[in-house]
Amino acid sequence: MTKPYKDIKSENFFIREFSSDTPTFELVWHRDKEDREIEILDGEGWQFQLQDCLPWLLKKGMVFDIKKEEYHRLIKGATPLKCRICNYG
Repeated sequence: MTKPYKDIKSENFFIREFSSDTPTFELVWHRDKEDREIEILDGEGWQFQLQDCLPWLLKKGMVFDIKKEEYHRLIKGATPLKCRICNYG
């Protein structure tokens, strides 16, 4: 199975890009192995959802954390999504 995104790696972070053509079924609930800090760099209409919570709209400049082993998913938007991801912990 291929991943629904492309990564551009840097020394301390990576840039992750999701196409607006990504099929919805590829954006699955999942957990990460490390804590992460996410910064939204670009994208319109994308939403983020944590388990047992309502989704919220992602906006350029928004920064938030995802805890290790916390179930979450993306909901597809209208334009490509680009975010900066830092692993920590």
